[in-house]
Amino acid sequence: MRTILIAAALGALAQPCLAATGPLSVAIKGPAGQDIGSAMLTDSPRGVLMKLELKDLPPGWHGLHFHEKGDCSSVDFKSAGAHVHGPAAAVHGLLNPAANEAGDLPNLHVGADGGGHAEVFSAWTSLGPVGDRLNLADMDGSAIVVHASADDHVSQPIGGAGARLACGVIRPQ
Repeated sequence: MRTILIAAALGALAQPCLAATGPLSVAIKGPAGQDIGSAMLTDSPRGVLMKLELKDLPPGWHGLHFHEKGDCSSVDFKSAGAHVHGPAAAVHGLLNPAANEAGDLPNLHVGADGGGHAEVFSAWTSLGPVGDRLNLADMDGSAIVVHASADDHVSQPIGGAGARLACGVIRPQ
């Protein structure tokens, strides 16, 4: 009996810890600063789950990425910097055989009514310092960016996703 309890305790210790933060609500803004929706980010034992509810976007497929800076102050949202990728150089694209960067996410589909709704998961990120996952809520934060076109998940540097249509700041708590 004692061996089973010790094994169970060791197994629990080997599991990655959750970050010390709760779910984060992120306001998503358009280029004129207008509210176009929100994202709810929740840490999980193995990554971040993000639920998006957006409106007033052009219909069709749009690239969706985590960007390196929690700054959506410029009209073109380039103040958010490049995709998050951690300390090592990374290659863009979920379908790229040379791997991918932590900011890569599946495309977002927007319906004819301009509404986009999705739930996506990133196994490479966290909302706090957790193992080797990239902390989206570090000192300078990060951003969620919606692009004008679909990401082909292979082309460099952003998969042909084009201009930035919307941006939301992920701030440390």
